[in-house]
Order: sequence, then C-alpha cells, then structure tokens
Amino acid sequence: MIDVPTPHGSARVRLETGAADGGRLALVLGHGAGGGVNSPDLRATTEAAVALGVTVALVEQPYRVAGRRSPPPARQLDTAWLAVMEALVCGPLAGLRVVVGGRSSGARVACRTAEIAGAAGVVCLAFPLLPPGPARQGDASRSRLGELEAVPASIPVLIVQGERDPFGMPPPGENRSVVAIPGTHALPSAKAVRSAVSPWLAVLAGALGG
Repeated sequence: MIDVPTPHGSARVRLETGAADGGRLALVLGHGAGGGVNSPDLRATTEAAVALGVTVALVEQPYRVAGRRSPPPARQLDTAWLAVMEALVCGPLAGLRVVVGGRSSGARVACRTAEIAGAAGVVCLAFPLLPPGPARQGDASRSRLGELEAVPASIPVLIVQGERDPFGMPPPGENRSVVAIPGTHALPSAKAVRSAVSPWLAVLAGALGG
C-alpha cells in the first residue's frame, strides 16, 4: 500500500504488477461512491489487466481512507484524483503510458480528468448515466453524458455496462465502445467483465507498443 497526500487528505494506492517482462502500460482505477477497490468488477478488470502484463493501481479516495461512505463534491474528488495521478506518474508508474478508469463514480472522475491527466484511454465500469427511477430517466438535464463526451475523441473509451442497469445505457460514440453484459449496476459476473475488458485493453496495449 502507498499513502499519497492530496489537498483533501491522504489517498491510498495498491499496486498490482503484470508479467515479469512488463508492459509499457498501466491502468489506474477508482472505486464507486460508497464502495471500495475490492468490488467484483474492479477485481475482474485488475485480473484481466495483470494477465496482459499491465500494471494496475487501485486508488482509494481520501474520504474512504478516512472511513466515510458519502463522497465529497466532484471538484474535491477530481482534485484528489489528479494529485494521486501526479504522484504515480512521477513515481511507481514513471515511463508508462497510463489508462484511467473506475467503477460508477470512479468512472465519472476518470472521464472528467482524462485530458488533464494525459490518459491514453479510459475504462468505465457501470457508468451512471442517469439517476435511477422512471421519473428521471427522461430528464436530459440530469444526464452525465457530457462527462463522457468531455473525453477528447483522441482518447479511446470502453464502457462496460449491465444490460439492466437502472442508471441507463450510455450510447457509443466516436472512439467510445459500449459493451453490454448480463446484470445490473453491480456487474457481478467477473467472467463477463474480463471478457469485455481483455480484448479492448490488448488492442490498446498493442497500439501503444505496450
């Protein structure tokens, strides 16, 4: 475990390394709003990446390290995330191309900060497009699609989404792939997550020379 100071408290990072010969790619993942880095979909994504020789950094936001379940405002999450990214690329991930991502809230953070972080790609697990509930599903003002579209078209994005996710199904877009798998927002099938993530990450690693 690595403790990383941020403007909003200490974050915690767990590194998992791929094959001994190593790739030139790293994947930095954040957790959901009330969860941690051991959710089934984050574990499955980590396993898929490590099997390809990709180094994975699992980031626990400062509020979770401090024992709180409710996340702070988005700007605080983003600031803390970028502080962790800077520490990683100047430290244990130095010299590696970095893909960012996360689950739910963590995916939103990764999208909002992808350009500033210099990300080579983004992996979104269960991106919460809309708040759940039939009364809100048609309310475009509540959509988080703008966060996905804020990722520059030059940065490839993978979205792995449950077919019955009450938060909705994000649309594909330029350089943005959407893979629907069985399940809801929890994405409980590790096999399905690995099957969605592995080929996309392998292609990206090959394109980047990783």
